Amino acid sequence: MQVNNVISKLDRNLIKQKEEYNIRKGERNRLLTDKEEREKEIKELKDDIDIFEQTRILLKEASEYAREQAKQQIVSLVTKALQFVFGPEFSFEIEIEEKRGRPHVEFYVVSDYGDRRLKNKPQTARGGGVVDVVSLALRVAILESYNPKVAGPLVLDEPAKHVSADYIVNVAQFLKHINQIFSRQVIIVTHENHLSEIGDKAFRVKAEEGVSNVTTDFQA
Repeated sequence: MQVNNVISKLDRNLIKQKEEYNIRKGERNRLLTDKEEREKEIKELKDDIDIFEQTRILLKEASEYAREQAKQQIVSLVTKALQFVFGPEFSFEIEIEEKRGRPHVEFYVVSDYGDRRLKNKPQTARGGGVVDVVSLALRVAILESYNPKVAGPLVLDEPAKHVSADYIVNVAQFLKHINQIFSRQVIIVTHENHLSEIGDKAFRVKAEEGVSNVTTDFQA
């Protein structure tokens, strides 16, 4: 009888330890998932910062005439992108000031609502969706500004990730427009069906039991 009590107690302890293990394992998995998401967010922020810095360098190192030409081209393209996606009240501005003998560049998104005019930096203008569209348009503008022209496709990894569902179709149409006016192939890696549907060719990659399967059973 005493042996049975000992065995029963050991079984209860074992069950309790298993429960504690599963709880801690779940917490560990959650923390690892959070860590991966934070690392991905940091990478996206670094990518956005990088494209803004590339634009600044382009404008800083150009001659005054070339700088003004590049500025006008960039402002025009980014403004068209913002208006294409969000509406005609949006525009993009670049301010260049001389500081300590060097040009200092700042970017702004402007929203005109009748007698009200709001001017903000892209990072603070109406959430992450605006930053996504501005970054996307800047990538295109820089790519098309090089002389001689840089050949090859425009490769985008999860563009417009933070753009809401109300506007994602507009982003898709803007990318199609870019493909047509610049005659440049656009390759997109995305989870958004609206973006994959605009392609002339689409591939779906699905991971199953650690193996990636590629299918081409859907086309735009």
